[in-house]
Amino acid sequence: MATPVIMPKQGQSVESCIITQWNKKVGDKVSAGEVLFAYETDKASFEEESPVEGTLLAVFFEEGDDVECLLNVCVIGAEGEEFSQFAPTDGAEAAAAVQTTEPQAPEPQAAELTAQPAQQGGFMKISPRAKNLAEKSGADLRFAQPSGPNGRMIARDVEAVIAQGKTATPAAREQYALTETPLQGSGLGGRVTTADLTAPVLSGSAEAVSSYTAETPYEEVKLSNIRKLIAKSMHASLANSAQLTLNSSFDAAEILAFRKKLKAGAEALRLPNITLNDIIVYAVSRALRNHKELNAHFTGDTTRLFRAANVGIACDTPRGLMVPTLFHADALSLAEIAKQSKALTNACKEGTISPDLLTGGTFTITNLGTLGVESFTPVLNPPQTGILGVCGITERTKNGAAYPAMGLSLTFDHRAVDGAPAARFLQEVAASLENFSLTLAVS
Repeated sequence: MATPVIMPKQGQSVESCIITQWNKKVGDKVSAGEVLFAYETDKASFEEESPVEGTLLAVFFEEGDDVECLLNVCVIGAEGEEFSQFAPTDGAEAAAAVQTTEPQAPEPQAAELTAQPAQQGGFMKISPRAKNLAEKSGADLRFAQPSGPNGRMIARDVEAVIAQGKTATPAAREQYALTETPLQGSGLGGRVTTADLTAPVLSGSAEAVSSYTAETPYEEVKLSNIRKLIAKSMHASLANSAQLTLNSSFDAAEILAFRKKLKAGAEALRLPNITLNDIIVYAVSRALRNHKELNAHFTGDTTRLFRAANVGIACDTPRGLMVPTLFHADALSLAEIAKQSKALTNACKEGTISPDLLTGGTFTITNLGTLGVESFTPVLNPPQTGILGVCGITERTKNGAAYPAMGLSLTFDHRAVDGAPAARFLQEVAASLENFSLTLAVS
């Protein structure tokens, strides 16, 4: 019996995922455990393996499609087996996009593209992804040769048009469609502009012309989904809150000496690698007990004061900024904080973090000190009311004696927290770190 493969639900907060890559195509034989496709949420990426052995009978969604969780994505079974009962019922678009094992037109070769005037003005079957790509690139769809099921134009057909240089700006599109020779455009994304159409033709060898026209003054990189989310979140944070940043510093001599002792005795004591950031998380989580207005969510009409300090730890990853949550940090030992923090950040960097661990934070810590930053303005992670920036260590002098000073930058939402309470919290964190051995003893 045919077996459908659904879009998994990665965490309670995830409603849909985007297919990023198909590793198999319709008609391919697959073994149980083979990777069928890759997909991503707005935070992490995953791979879906085949649950059974068989033939890939149908694919209901293309690369780039945003698929609702628990919908059927494809079907595996015996060759020629009926599968129509598994087609998604959530919208006609998905059903129309079904790829089957029925014979299809061969993929168009770039050199064979010819204009088809009837397509330009008449009805055209085109997938949403292909239509979006054509609109963004300015591709002239008269030169597209549909290769999808039932004469449907899909993304690769539009990509073939783009590869031939059949793209233009709106102003130049009509005139460019009449030209016979593709041009290397100088407009945004390589589009042909009206200036390109009136420019003199380059002379010289084909290699020289190709080398000259291939050069562009920039590289255009498509934004990843996580980059789009970060941009949206950062803009919303600044636009919808009253943010103010206080800068301070403390004598880091004690925590530096303490960490030096830990590194020397870590193996004998069977301790994990405890970093300065772990020490700061420990001190901050304890201070939040006494400053509940900063361990809170501001909703506009109310402020939620949390009993536990669920500390978000900003993490730099190849995919962008991620903030996993260390739940109940105020109840964890320093060694537990170090162990769990390392596991969270590694999962973020590897792209395997559960989306549920990227929510629920009540306060955030972001550390740029290792990059030599002496002071900065962290951006709030709404609806949280506070975020602490950890800065680098600089040498300062007090009463004629030099000492290592570490900077702290506290951003808070002035709608929920006033300046004096925020300053007192910063003061307590600094004092706890300057006297860290006492902090460990009493907390």
